[in-house]
Amino acid sequence: MPELPEVETVRRGLQPVLEGARLARVEARRPDLRFPFPEKFSQRLTGKTITALGRRAKYLTMHVQNGPVLICHLGMSGSFRIETGDDSETPGVFHHERSKSETHDHVVFHVESAAGTRSRVIFNDPRRFGFMLFAEEPPETHPMLAGLGVEPTGNTLDGELLASLLTGRRSPLKAALLDQRLIAGLGNIYVSEALWRAGLSPLREAGTIAKPGKKAKEQSERLAQSIRSVISDAIAAGGSSLRDYVHTDGSLGYFQHSFAVYDREGEPCPKPGCGGHIERVVQSGRSTFYCRTCQR
Repeated sequence: MPELPEVETVRRGLQPVLEGARLARVEARRPDLRFPFPEKFSQRLTGKTITALGRRAKYLTMHVQNGPVLICHLGMSGSFRIETGDDSETPGVFHHERSKSETHDHVVFHVESAAGTRSRVIFNDPRRFGFMLFAEEPPETHPMLAGLGVEPTGNTLDGELLASLLTGRRSPLKAALLDQRLIAGLGNIYVSEALWRAGLSPLREAGTIAKPGKKAKEQSERLAQSIRSVISDAIAAGGSSLRDYVHTDGSLGYFQHSFAVYDREGEPCPKPGCGGHIERVVQSGRSTFYCRTCQR
């Protein structure tokens, strides 16, 4: 499942083509993806100008003038492809061949820029776990977005706020960080990486870094900084390409080459002077990678 940095990478890839462009035609080539398409899906978007392309957690949001907000989720295998002019080739160098079969091209946005350039933005999803739904303004009231926690980007998430979110929580620290009601968009990969950077065990009780005292305060601040930095680094690197995920231009992200612990079971811990090894445990059915020597 693409995580926040992957979705942000997709947003940035689509933004130059979509923002300010007019939706000349919208094709929905099947009645549903994970959910049925909204009633009058194509009609309500056709002819509208896209005013902004945003992201909330792992959701893309397309704002159109005098129309609904389109909420899009990539699911497990969803990706966008941009085609301009007569060239149907997807630019970029990529390792895993992406699906280009029209069987999996489920939605096609025919867009026209203010300068008159025409493009096609195609949503391809072989497994059909993605979806597109409408929200009225403000989109935060939609059930998919309502109740989401703070974004792990920027400076909003600091040690004080993180401690307040974790106060009294007895669940494992990793499980608490994956709770979308607390922090929106954090996923399995980046939580493991952030905990390693912060030197905190994913198995410890979440509320232990929210207790009174200097030590807990330092731990919560260190973790908040690690979360922000790992997300920022992953976005700068273009995300992590695992299994089906590809960018809008067909290329792969490269943050996976910088993983310290994720999927590195048995390897030496890369922290200088640690001497430990990366271990894998299963928490709530998902793999957790960490070093028990330096993560306490």
